[in-house]
Amino acid sequence: MSMFCFQCQEASKGVGCAIKGVCGKSPEVSNLQDLLLFVTKGVAFWSHQADLKGISNPEAEKYIIDSMFITITNANFDANKITQQIEKGFDIQNNLKAKTGTPEGEVPECAVWQTKSRDEINAKSETVSILNETNEDIRSLKELIIYGLKGMAAYAEHAANLGYSNNEVNVFMKKGLLATINNTLGVNELLPIVLETGKNGIDVMALLDKANTESYGHPEISTVNLGVGKNPGILVSGHDLKDFEELLKQTEGTGVDIYTHSEMLPANYYPAFKKYKHFVGNYGNAWWEQTSEFESFNGPVLLTTNCLVPPKESYKDRVYTTGAAGFDGCPHIAERENGKTKDFSAIIEHAKKCPAPTEIETGTLTGGFAHNQVAALADKVVDAVKSGAIKKFVVMAGCDGRMNSRNYYGDFAEALPKDSVILTAGCAKYRYNKLPLGDIGGIPRVLDAGQCNDSYSLAVTALKLKEAFGLDDINELPIVYNIAWYEQKAVIVLLALLALGVKNINLGPTLPAFLSPNVTNVLVEQFGIGGISTVEEDIERMVLS
Repeated sequence: MSMFCFQCQEASKGVGCAIKGVCGKSPEVSNLQDLLLFVTKGVAFWSHQADLKGISNPEAEKYIIDSMFITITNANFDANKITQQIEKGFDIQNNLKAKTGTPEGEVPECAVWQTKSRDEINAKSETVSILNETNEDIRSLKELIIYGLKGMAAYAEHAANLGYSNNEVNVFMKKGLLATINNTLGVNELLPIVLETGKNGIDVMALLDKANTESYGHPEISTVNLGVGKNPGILVSGHDLKDFEELLKQTEGTGVDIYTHSEMLPANYYPAFKKYKHFVGNYGNAWWEQTSEFESFNGPVLLTTNCLVPPKESYKDRVYTTGAAGFDGCPHIAERENGKTKDFSAIIEHAKKCPAPTEIETGTLTGGFAHNQVAALADKVVDAVKSGAIKKFVVMAGCDGRMNSRNYYGDFAEALPKDSVILTAGCAKYRYNKLPLGDIGGIPRVLDAGQCNDSYSLAVTALKLKEAFGLDDINELPIVYNIAWYEQKAVIVLLALLALGVKNINLGPTLPAFLSPNVTNVLVEQFGIGGISTVEEDIERMVLS
């Protein structure tokens, strides 16, 4: 094998990518990402030593978040940038070593090994595969923790960009990483850490919700334009609202329009962004359709985070990355320094030279049903349930993907009884958010809470309904879960739901390749985790029974 990766749903043959990533990453990038994770664990070790001695180390904590985010699926394909991050980790380790002195306990290899030789870095990157852990159950649980931490890192970075942090989450991220290099921990010791990862996932999602809503207002029911204007435009994809805000400000009055794509769609729901007249609406669909949609958009595209498909040469020069995202040959917009904003002047000047977007659809869609908005409708929703007008809520949050098996989710939504309401967040909604599913007494049958980052809203909504109905157990609600997953942010959402005590979640279109049979059995026995079958069978089992 030239590489091995099984962190996403599209792992080759349902086992793992061993020649080239289905996501498009090369063996070199895959191996360097493994090495970056290895070095990040070393930084976590020395940062923990600093904590023990009361030494503040915010640079190390930021490094851990940044590095974990860089290794998330479809974020960074740039070998040079990943290597630079590895080298930065060496510098942080050396700085912490000098401050902390003799460490407590045995020092792991990841906290000792380092070099500035690119040849040695490349050679080492081929030796730190996750398959080095030969016990598949231990490997499965450790990877479950790692992927949960990667999802947490994404949320923590978005919150940090808005000036919000949670020290307990930062400390736990180190604890989780250290657990994955502790060879004395068995299955019984690792399982509680998996659930603790979910608990901290709830906390970091609550933090991001607070950061977003205090910065931009609570999302509100909104009608989103799907057509195009006559001006040249910039298409914004990814998840980072701070980047979006700064770009809106810098493009005001320039004659350049702004459009959202994929997971940036929910930016249309925030009150703070609606004042910008050049914010036209949403263009296109889920991330995996970008190879055609970026082509037809005609103007430059800003990738603020992950969900980047390796671009075609025909439009590669129009793809700009920033933050954790990167691709060799694509211009990268540098980070903020000394409290200043990012400089988007290059992409703005590029946009001015491009034709307006080619229209690919017209009409509108409705969204903005985050927890604050649903709470405002609570009496209406409760009355609809009590009267029998609404018999079931179906949570269909999560990710979309390229496989034909994902047609299941659109078919499932269309086949649901007319007395059921879909609660969604994430790009999975593109399978059904443009279908004419109607409403129930004025309540739309698709309630979109926002990005995958906003899955917290669905949990808050469920807890508020539990309170409204006076129930003791969240599982007594008329809510079922049919969740689609693709990458690691979906993993932390799943772990968060388990930490909340939610049971009988259906996960698809396939169960994760990184789960061993024994670990899968534990999740089935303790939490009722299950897969999907046919639309007809699943509706009968989940909705009608």
